[in-house]
Amino acid sequence: MKRHITSSFQISAVSAVIENIRRRKAIREGYIDNPEAVLDMSAMWLILHNVLNGIAETFNAIGQSEFYYTEFPRSMSSIAAALFSLGSAIGNLLASLLFSIVDDITSKEGKQSWVSDNIKGHYDKYYWVLAIMGAVNMVYYLVCNWAYGPTIEDVAGNRVHQEEEK
Repeated sequence: MKRHITSSFQISAVSAVIENIRRRKAIREGYIDNPEAVLDMSAMWLILHNVLNGIAETFNAIGQSEFYYTEFPRSMSSIAAALFSLGSAIGNLLASLLFSIVDDITSKEGKQSWVSDNIKGHYDKYYWVLAIMGAVNMVYYLVCNWAYGPTIEDVAGNRVHQEEEK
């Protein structure tokens, strides 16, 4: 099985940097107290984030599907598809929960929430939290990948390679 490493922490880091640039520009232009203001900033700033996100989602879907179909018996192929959908659903629920937790924690004692719809919010800090969580998840993935060991295809490929060398 080919191993694809998708890195959500890189996407979140890019988003954090771009959001920081957008926020500083809005403050410089005097929009700090105007949530309805339209900032003179090109939508092209979003291209890198969207391209990275598209690539990561594609490799994630392909990698998970390939893993399930190579490791599960053929009779369980429908369960493999269901696990992929279930994982996506749980991920979306956890993302909503995380958003709510960050909103609750950062808005205590009358402070402006990081995820408010005003420029006084700090989505850049929220994205850095996501980047850190993504980096921890990447390390966890690499540990699990190492602990899982070689797949049947890897073992068969090594045997064929060893026989060719003889």
